This record gives sequence, structure tokens and C-alpha cells, in this order.
Amino acid sequence: MAELKDREEEKLIHAVVLLNAKVLGLIMGILFGLIIFIATIWLVIKSGPLMGQHLQLLSNFFIGYRVSFLGSIIGFFWGFAIGSLVGTSIGWIYNWIVDLRN
Repeated sequence: MAELKDREEEKLIHAVVLLNAKVLGLIMGILFGLIIFIATIWLVIKSGPLMGQHLQLLSNFFIGYRVSFLGSIIGFFWGFAIGSLVGTSIGWIYNWIVDLRN
């Protein structure tokens, strides 16, 4: 009886410790996308003579991105793509390390 309980606890701990890489990728994608979207919209609303100098540098990496309303939508999709890749990679690497330890 005690062995069965120990095996069940071990399975539970192993299941809880593993991350769902797809969900982590989705969450990080939404988070990265929203950060870029909100930052861009904030600068568009704020406006000014030197609007978004630093954020405009993202156009070197994100094709089609500009500090504008349309650019904020493009930035959201780029942020979502990058965040999804980063989150999924973190989940896979984390799960791989947990599997190695077991």
C-alpha cells in the first residue's frame, strides 16, 4: 500500500513540475505583443517632435514596424511571434532539464 502511494506521489510531482510549452509560448507571445502595442499606442497618443526615437529602432528588426497606429498592430504580431518562440523554447528546455534530472 505504501509503495503504491509513493508511486502516485512521484507521478503527481513529475506531472506538476513539467511545463506546457505551448501554453507558455502563447502567454509570452500575447504579453510581448501587448507590450509593443501599448508602448507604440502610448507614443502615438502622446506625440511630439521626437516621437518614439528609441522605439523606432525596432523597425531595424521588425519589417513594416513604425511608430504609428498601423505600426502598433504590426508590432503586436512581431512581438507575438518572438514571444511565442521564446516561451516555447523556454518550456522545451525546462522540460528537457527536468527529464534529465529524473
